[in-house]
Amino acid sequence: MALHQYDYLFAVGTIFAFLDAWNIGVNDVANSSASGALGVGGRVADTIRTKVIDVGAFEERPALLMLGIICAVIASSCYLTAATRFGMPVSTTHSILGGVLGMGIGALGNTGITWVGYNKDGSADLKGGVVQVFLAWVIAQVLSGLFGAAIFLITKYGVLLRSNSAMRGLVLVPIYFWITASLIVMLLIWKGGDYEVKLTDAQIPGVIVATGAAWGLLVSFFLVPWMYRVGIKEDWQLKWWHILQGPFLLRRGEVRPPPENFTGVVRNFYEGHLNRQELEARGARAAATTEDVEGQHEKTGAASDISAPGAGEQPVASTHKSLIGPKPDAAWYSGAGLWWWFKWALLRGIDQDIVGFQSEKSVIAGDVEGIHARAHHYDNKAKFLYTFLQVMTAAAASFTHGANDVANAVGPYATIYQIWDSGVIPKRAQVDLWILAFGGAGSSLASGHMAITLCATWAITSL
Repeated sequence: MALHQYDYLFAVGTIFAFLDAWNIGVNDVANSSASGALGVGGRVADTIRTKVIDVGAFEERPALLMLGIICAVIASSCYLTAATRFGMPVSTTHSILGGVLGMGIGALGNTGITWVGYNKDGSADLKGGVVQVFLAWVIAQVLSGLFGAAIFLITKYGVLLRSNSAMRGLVLVPIYFWITASLIVMLLIWKGGDYEVKLTDAQIPGVIVATGAAWGLLVSFFLVPWMYRVGIKEDWQLKWWHILQGPFLLRRGEVRPPPENFTGVVRNFYEGHLNRQELEARGARAAATTEDVEGQHEKTGAASDISAPGAGEQPVASTHKSLIGPKPDAAWYSGAGLWWWFKWALLRGIDQDIVGFQSEKSVIAGDVEGIHARAHHYDNKAKFLYTFLQVMTAAAASFTHGANDVANAVGPYATIYQIWDSGVIPKRAQVDLWILAFGGAGSSLASGHMAITLCATWAITSL
């Protein structure tokens, strides 16, 4: 029987669970997290829900567990909101786990926490309890660090530092597409969701590798010829839909001369970034200005011109083009005013001058501009090839965020809902599909990369 006397608690829990999911999207930019949450999020949500605290200890007081979980969600969402506002590095998993642990200790004491799981024979089970989360934090960091370093070193010394790096990158890109696709398939099969995988243990590795290889072949057949013509030959007449022509693009012949106002197919990825010499020269000018005692009355004007280029230097500035545009000199209720406010509300989260932000130093962010200035510059054509791969790797990362981090919000919320709906603590963990969709929607809305936003961006910039 539903605990309707606690409807207000359920409403509060719903609001703050959505805020928790919202913060997950804000921090992780999980633009496809909804699909990840729906696909395989239920199993991860079950970990946060039932394997951290001793749920059975609340058997006679289910409403107390409901209240405790709500408190944990409120604490997590409020902390994430404040930390996000001030730009602090946060972990959504640490936040909700800390809230649940704090609630469990407050309600039951130290013995109420399932620190380590146990098998039926009494032996410790490291796959259960809080210890599995702690171990995952350590193991995942080490493995991801090693894997990332290996991929970067292969790319750096096999492509970026070699002669004709763009052509070498063209060969390696399909292989990376293959690896990325295989990892997604591995997640779907091994982690699973509310579906049954009818494969034997011996068949699973073959399916993972073969599926990734098939995707890599499709990329080689259709995308690689297009990238060759656009990125290396700089065929300015090609559009994205010409990808479907595949290898026939290689028969297009020589590229026609571009129009006079054409700025190039491959943009300069280092535009707006100072190099090391320019940064040091600017610092020397700033020091000279500060030491000029006689010109102290001009200090304000000089400081504002610290970034101005000196003799023989070229100006390095951000070329950010605002999607929103300047605010019109008109009443807010006019057509132009309403249109501007609509664009501001829809696009302000993604209309950011990322390059310009590098010059803003803070205790948290550090000297980002200095890091960029000291970084090695590689061939722009080679980097252009990897922008397409980045789309897929970002989507894969977003999917895994949906499968894992959305559970941080919906796992506790599933407990809140089931207790409110039935009045008892369910014996069997069950995270309904609508709860996963609820968390995925909150995360995706916050990320600012939903399809509706992308379509609106395209429409607005096309006008």
